[in-house]
Amino acid sequence: MESATVVLYPSPGIGHLVSMVELGKLIRTHHPSLSLIILITPAPFETGSTDKYIKTVSATTPAITFHHFPTVAIPPDLFSNFVGLSFAIPQLHNPTFHNTLVSISEKSTIKAVILDFFTNAAFQVSKSLELPTYYFYTGGASGLCVFLHLPTTDTIASDSIKDQNVYFDIPGVPPIHSSNFPAAMSDKRSITYKNFLSTSKNMAKSSGIIANTFVEFEERAVGTLRDGKCITDGPTPPTYFIGPLIAGGNQVDPSENECLKWLKSQPSKSVVFLCFGSMGVFKKEQLKEIAIGLERSEQRFLWVVRNPPPDGEKESNSGGKEVGLDAILPEGFLSRTVDKGLVVKNWAPQPAILGHDSVGGFVSHCGWNSVLEAVVAGVPMVAWPLYAEQKMNRVYLVEEMKVAVAVDMSSDGFVTAAAVEEKVKELMEGEEGRVVRERSLEMSRRAKAATEDGGSSRVEFLKLTDSWTATITGFECLGMIGKYDDERRFLSHLAQLRYEEGKLDKLVFPKIREQIKPNSLRTFFRIAIQCLKIDRKQRPTMAVIMEQLQMSLECLNEILFLASYLLLNICF
Repeated sequence: MESATVVLYPSPGIGHLVSMVELGKLIRTHHPSLSLIILITPAPFETGSTDKYIKTVSATTPAITFHHFPTVAIPPDLFSNFVGLSFAIPQLHNPTFHNTLVSISEKSTIKAVILDFFTNAAFQVSKSLELPTYYFYTGGASGLCVFLHLPTTDTIASDSIKDQNVYFDIPGVPPIHSSNFPAAMSDKRSITYKNFLSTSKNMAKSSGIIANTFVEFEERAVGTLRDGKCITDGPTPPTYFIGPLIAGGNQVDPSENECLKWLKSQPSKSVVFLCFGSMGVFKKEQLKEIAIGLERSEQRFLWVVRNPPPDGEKESNSGGKEVGLDAILPEGFLSRTVDKGLVVKNWAPQPAILGHDSVGGFVSHCGWNSVLEAVVAGVPMVAWPLYAEQKMNRVYLVEEMKVAVAVDMSSDGFVTAAAVEEKVKELMEGEEGRVVRERSLEMSRRAKAATEDGGSSRVEFLKLTDSWTATITGFECLGMIGKYDDERRFLSHLAQLRYEEGKLDKLVFPKIREQIKPNSLRTFFRIAIQCLKIDRKQRPTMAVIMEQLQMSLECLNEILFLASYLLLNICF
């Protein structure tokens, strides 16, 4: 049998890479016959600990192959804008991407190419090679509603979003104020805005969109996407909600890690964990306000502190030179809080910490990976967004999903000690916090159910991947190939739809349809529909298939013709 490959092309940032790798692991677990190749572009900026992460994945999951692109010359003017650079790098690598796909195709059949939205420039290449091309949206369904609606927002709004002081009504999500949109999506005149707009339009033309969320977490947004209300100038491609996909926390030895050893000595649900992602960097003034607020709150805490940026630089970057905690925190803070808190520098095993029984709250930057890790662990959040789409995530988490409370911040993002104290105490002890805590536990139960056999995310995943693992189905052997080139990617959905309309025979080439008696054709359709069910447990065995064929078909030649294709070509 010819080998089959799925190619995944993430953005090099650690948050995007981890999500894509977890998707690859899921595909490999359920479809070991598929080869997985993840393309890695060298990045001229801080991407988090990606090199170490890739080495770890290669050692623990050798079935996933990482293919590294060579370094290319980057025009100096691109370095002025991080988001613009993230979109530009894949464009520069398009010739290499094209040659890589051609080389893979010579040895294997590429069943799918899965792009990150930052690797949108690759869409034109994979489509020119007539390869099924999907987008993996590493955020949730709510964010996807906003993103797919961007061309409509662009048409309606004559001015740039940043120049307006209004709430935008977007299907599937609460009203979003213009100040909560990412800066990169707020200026119509910028190159980054045009990149986002192009990506949104290409997503609408793709073979499908995969989102890292689960149906029960974002029910309204999921329903809106499925109803096609976000794309107003054409059809919405199939959307698959297969999350939560998060990195496991079991790589850390609890007996060796300082954070986990300290947590072991703390009461259940008593600790507030503060961590702001791989790019969450604060100036010294903000770090001191956090420290004062934590001390006044009298709550137990575990706080990850990154080096502040050099004077004059923005907060959300990779940090500055190494400095000691005593130099950046209030004098005496560490000694006064030694019985209640632990402060660590730069990194902590976040999934393992959130999953620890002692942790009862999470002060988070609202990055989507962190959100999902907290939801799975059932830990409520204080929403403290820093950059990118995180302000919009705060709106969803606080107003729609109700698993977080929002910290008060100034227009430039500064948070006072009083605001830290207030929201930390509210989350851990207050009435609003109680509602959020209970809601978080419920969402945790839903998340676990979604990923079990028969759960919504598992069903969505099989709906996505079944077409990749089937060789050629009974419907295709009856003549759909060529006539329905685009639709055959969505075979299960299309066949079920036509079957319910009583028009399934219209998908068959007339010459073939004439050679099979109507009763035989109807029997075959009924059996084939059963074989295409998403839940494999609901599919008939081959013995049942043969029994139905023998009882219903009128011609021995037809039995041989149809049964042979069913036997050989339907993937169970």
